[in-house]
Amino acid sequence: MPPFLLASPAGAWRKLSRPDWLAVSLALFLVALKALEASGRTVPGLGLLKVVCYSILIGYSSFRLVSWIRRRKLWSIRNRLIVAYLFIAVVPLFLLGAMAGLSAWVIYRQLAAFLIYRDVLGKIERLAEISRAAAAIADRDAGEGQTAVRSIVSSAAKEFPGARWASEDASRALQASRTTTFAGLLQRGDELYLLAALQGTSGKGTQAVGISVPFGDDLLARIVPDLGPVQASITRPAGPNDDPSRVAELGETRLVTLRQLATRNRQLPPSRGIFDLSVSGLSKLDAVSLDNVGTSPARSVLFLSVVSRTSTLNQWLFALPGDVGSIFARGLVAVGVLFILLEAAALFAGIQMSRSITSAVDELYTATERVKEGDLSHRVRVARHDQLGALGDSFNAMTGSITDLIEEQRQRQRLENEISIAKEVQEQLFPRHFPQMPGVELYAACHAARMVSGDYYDFIPLAPNRVAIVIADISGKGISAALLMASLQAALRSQLLLEVSGDVNTADLVARLNRHLFLNTSEDRYATLFFAVYDTETHTLRYTNAGHLPPLLVGKPALRKLEEGGMVVGLFDEFSYEQGTIAVEPGSLLVAYSDGVTEPENAYGEQFGQKRLADEVLRHRNAPLQKLADQLFLAAEEWGGTPGQADDMTVLVARLS
Repeated sequence: MPPFLLASPAGAWRKLSRPDWLAVSLALFLVALKALEASGRTVPGLGLLKVVCYSILIGYSSFRLVSWIRRRKLWSIRNRLIVAYLFIAVVPLFLLGAMAGLSAWVIYRQLAAFLIYRDVLGKIERLAEISRAAAAIADRDAGEGQTAVRSIVSSAAKEFPGARWASEDASRALQASRTTTFAGLLQRGDELYLLAALQGTSGKGTQAVGISVPFGDDLLARIVPDLGPVQASITRPAGPNDDPSRVAELGETRLVTLRQLATRNRQLPPSRGIFDLSVSGLSKLDAVSLDNVGTSPARSVLFLSVVSRTSTLNQWLFALPGDVGSIFARGLVAVGVLFILLEAAALFAGIQMSRSITSAVDELYTATERVKEGDLSHRVRVARHDQLGALGDSFNAMTGSITDLIEEQRQRQRLENEISIAKEVQEQLFPRHFPQMPGVELYAACHAARMVSGDYYDFIPLAPNRVAIVIADISGKGISAALLMASLQAALRSQLLLEVSGDVNTADLVARLNRHLFLNTSEDRYATLFFAVYDTETHTLRYTNAGHLPPLLVGKPALRKLEEGGMVVGLFDEFSYEQGTIAVEPGSLLVAYSDGVTEPENAYGEQFGQKRLADEVLRHRNAPLQKLADQLFLAAEEWGGTPGQADDMTVLVARLS
């Protein structure tokens, strides 16, 4: 069940997510299955489903528990540092200690197994030496040789209880092992022997000689007597008719235990401290079985196990090399003590450093809360010259400059308010309603790159049958361009008010505007301007283009660019402009635009350009004027491929009929 249900049951059901509901449903399902099993009824085939449900429930609950701990308990820097120290220092030390303990456990087990294994092999080798000595004199026919053999066997019985001359066993062992010498374990039924045999020669011919020792309690008691209790398990290969419950598998070998032996009166050595633990070792020796001689020799296994103490094994490990081993042991203890002291010092240093870090962070947090409440005079106490101290100095410097930043923010806010007002004023300069006149349909739109625009367009009725069409692009952007645009608009409308008849010479008017801008602006300020007057009765368009991108006049036969006029206005005091006159065919379309429409670049640095703009105009020439203008904006923006625009974009369209 999710942990937050246990922490705060009230109202928790309303906060359950879909995964939480799934976890609760799985928990209720498992509870129902448990109740069903408790009542004595079971549903077959649900074992795997229960395992999957338990796995999902435990995994999800663990995930939610970790998330809850991180959210609730690890918010504090101090707690995070404590957890970090646990993962960085304590957990690796624990793992290293566990690895060292596991390694020591494996080494001690192997050492105990090696000691009993080596002792048994030593006894077999000793028995082989005695057997070779007996075989050397067994070929004597005289009684003296037989007496010597009996003497050797009698002497061996003192070292190996039950030792006897075993020519028959030696012959069968050599036959089973198919060798001329044999030294090892021999099994007959559930009896086990140590046997050393070899093929000897005498005057009577070739014969097998050997000495056997029964592997019983007496021999078992002589295996490493000071190590601890020893047990032996005598086994044989398992057959097809053996009870499966008695069969033990050891890799690919299947064995059946025949008999077990144990030492008597051998106790585990007393403990010498809390670290003097008991250790068990297990060794395995192969034996030749005589139960199926004549076929392939069968192999059985003898298992020897011993239980001892680490202190006893240390005596074998360090005492055998003499004083050098004890020196290494004392050195190892000294290094361990040194490591413990170093770890204690590191832990103390880590605690001190964590306290210094957390105290500084806590003081900074308190200071930020004071500043949030409005107390800008609060300062952090700087007690040390380190990075945390530098952070405290930075905080104090920051709080000292907050007042200036607040004042700057207020000034910026006032400036933004003023710009917003300027934007509203500029919007009033554009025509709020397009003139409605028979024989002409007008539309224009401006997309500013900033809050205010340097582009200007206007439609000014001059007479019932005449309308002035204006589009201009002021150099620069922002406030300065907007102010110059307002000046240009005011001057233009003032000039047109003087033309009472409405019969305006476009070249003269543009020349007067040029002089006005030259006298009232700086040398680097200018504007491109297209000014035209359309007469709906005579279908005549008179215009002057002062350095503006040539508008497009789309008629039925062809597309024309309106380029007659002169240079930009505002750069030279006196300049003579020209007036162009065109007879407009009914249904023609006039499209004027600023350079912000043609200059967007794609990813390869190619501009949208006038040709692509003209293609868009021809493609949508019959569309409504607003839709045509929107399509031109959209085509330019898609060509640029960026959400922001670099320059003001203005489109003016007029359908002349």
